[in-house]
Amino acid sequence: QVHLVESGGGLVQAGGSLRLSCVASGGTLSTYSVAWFRQAPGQEREFVAAIRWGASTRHYSHSVEGRCYMSGDHMKNTVYLTIDSLKPEDTAVYYCAAGMDLLTSSLPLRGAYGYWGQGTQVTVSS
Repeated sequence: QVHLVESGGGLVQAGGSLRLSCVASGGTLSTYSVAWFRQAPGQEREFVAAIRWGASTRHYSHSVEGRCYMSGDHMKNTVYLTIDSLKPEDTAVYYCAAGMDLLTSSLPLRGAYGYWGQGTQVTVSS
């Protein structure tokens, strides 16, 4: 049973940057596909980014591609999501998720992930 805890959210001005962290316990993150999703008020939870350790690949949604980078630290069993050039529309609760043996086509799908964190709020002011 993997337990995920996100942190690093907060209030930031448009144009700024944030680095979110997701620390895992109860399992080794490098054996999972790990993703970030976000959910704005009144909207569905949407895919942001994912990493597949085994294939050393990263995948990003169109909404953040080019200003977002996902990385990981095996020693700390932690993944990070850095978003630059933040926009007010990036305001949401950001969730970390982990799933086993995911195909690339499954990475953007919420239902593919069996483990979720509690989320961290990101608010971008204009």
